[in-house]
Amino acid sequence: MRWLTYLVKCMLAGFLAMQIYFALQIAVWIVFNPSSTSFQRAERWRLCSWHWSCPVYSEWTPYEQISINLKRAVLVSEDDIFFQHKGFRIEDMKKAWEKNQQKAQAGAGSKTALRGGSTITQQLAKNLFLSSEQNYLRKGQEFIIAGLLELTLSKERLFEIYLNSVEWGEGIFGIGAAAHYYYATTPAALGRDQAAALGSALPSPKCFDKPQYCRKSNIHFPTRQDFILENMDRVALAPYPAPKNSK
Repeated sequence: MRWLTYLVKCMLAGFLAMQIYFALQIAVWIVFNPSSTSFQRAERWRLCSWHWSCPVYSEWTPYEQISINLKRAVLVSEDDIFFQHKGFRIEDMKKAWEKNQQKAQAGAGSKTALRGGSTITQQLAKNLFLSSEQNYLRKGQEFIIAGLLELTLSKERLFEIYLNSVEWGEGIFGIGAAAHYYYATTPAALGRDQAAALGSALPSPKCFDKPQYCRKSNIHFPTRQDFILENMDRVALAPYPAPKNSK
């Protein structure tokens, strides 16, 4: 049984080493911007392989130079209480779990069993470090990384990295590239309608960009855009202040 004990110890050591790597990498991003994400690198390889010229666009935009309209639109679309929670939305996760179980029982298969309920922090954890493969081990690692992100980086910094790394179309990453690609403008100049349209794209950005990717998508972007426009002014761009102690 010694070999089994040794194997378990090696696996635990490898797991801990990986978490330390994630923690150190996240700490670096307190000061420095990520050069790319795991998802971006995977997409670059899919689109370009070994070619030097590649239709993948990304342009970093500082947080204060991004339109408030866009920030609000993304929050409505993806995580309306992002600035209030600690990285997870338990109720949404429970609802997603119930829907996934229903799909699994109906024969949808394990590959579609994990979807929905992810916060912006969880999405960022997946995009920065992990693959798009759907399984429980990856989801567990996503939870750990999301916790490290919340412990290490401020909410504004997390949101800044998300807005600059999320996919907005085939080969389009970050709001700088998206604003230029769709509207030939800067992130600071995005109006409400433009911001709502970009926010509506996030659940299925490739479909928003190119119709051939819409075969498996049932998203109606104009309806989502209208919903975002109606709710943009209801989201907070900062944590709610702590209540004062009553005397």
